[in-house]
Amino acid sequence: MSDHSKSSPLKTYFSVWAALLVGTFLTYKAAYIELGRFNAAVALTIATVKALLVVLFFMHLKGAGERLLKLVVIATVFFLFILLVLSMADYSTRGWS
Repeated sequence: MSDHSKSSPLKTYFSVWAALLVGTFLTYKAAYIELGRFNAAVALTIATVKALLVVLFFMHLKGAGERLLKLVVIATVFFLFILLVLSMADYSTRGWS
């Protein structure tokens, strides 16, 4: 029988939900902290962690094979890197007055 028939305990779901709420609150608070060019980088990093939590627990990737998990983590970090590089390139080429 497949491992997908097992459901995660309710306590785990509520813990992940609470972590997502904390991540949302951190994103909100980070928006009001003056970090210069790194405001977008901090927000994208928090969003990536939240997306990883959703993928691991709510999409049941945590119980999947190790190779699939590594692929998802590498792809997540790769796309975060692309978003950060393109965002920083945009900010560095703007003419701020």
